Amino acid sequence: MRLDRMLAECGLGTRNEVKKLIRSGEVTVNGVCVRKADTSVDEFNDEVCVSDEPVLYRKFIYLMLNKPAGYITATEGNVPVVMDLIGEGYRDLFPCGRLDRDTTGLLLITNDGQLAHKLLSPKNNVEKEYVVGHRSPLSDADVKKLESGITYGGESYRPAVYHKISELECSLIIKEGKYHEIKLMFEALGNEVVSLRRVRMKNLCLDETLRPGEYRELTEEEISELQF
Repeated sequence: MRLDRMLAECGLGTRNEVKKLIRSGEVTVNGVCVRKADTSVDEFNDEVCVSDEPVLYRKFIYLMLNKPAGYITATEGNVPVVMDLIGEGYRDLFPCGRLDRDTTGLLLITNDGQLAHKLLSPKNNVEKEYVVGHRSPLSDADVKKLESGITYGGESYRPAVYHKISELECSLIIKEGKYHEIKLMFEALGNEVVSLRRVRMKNLCLDETLRPGEYRELTEEEISELQF
């Protein structure tokens, strides 16, 4: 792997920024100062240091984003997309799954395609928990329908786990993630979703200290909790 690519993938800057860093003489490979960006390195076995600090190459990167409203879950487009919020030091990442433009909360950003596939596969029954704001209070009959499963518009939605938060807000846990699933379930009840925020996916919970649009890398424990 090229040295500049390795440093960029480790989050030390864009390719242009790490090239400047390399030319500055602050980068060593196995104790030898290297000033050429195209120097070939073994990312797993060579000792690469920046300003005498070791740089550990990671094959996979996992970010937790607190998605704000107004962003499309995509890597690029003519409208604001979630990857616009991610620093240029993180390259070749993609969002795991999809949140609607007006849906907020937990979104995993990664380059681990195998894990993303497992998290999104319906056969793995991965729980996704949302805090739902709804236009009108839910009756006992409404709650029973949510917990029993709903058929609406020719589509069947599996039973959800319901927890009341207030008269106009609840927690809903689903395992499918069909297109507009929660919005359509509430529409089937003659109700309307006015806000939707994802707070958990599998065992990964949204870090409530992250403000909308902020992100951080997952801890080793959080990464472990996501594995199958």
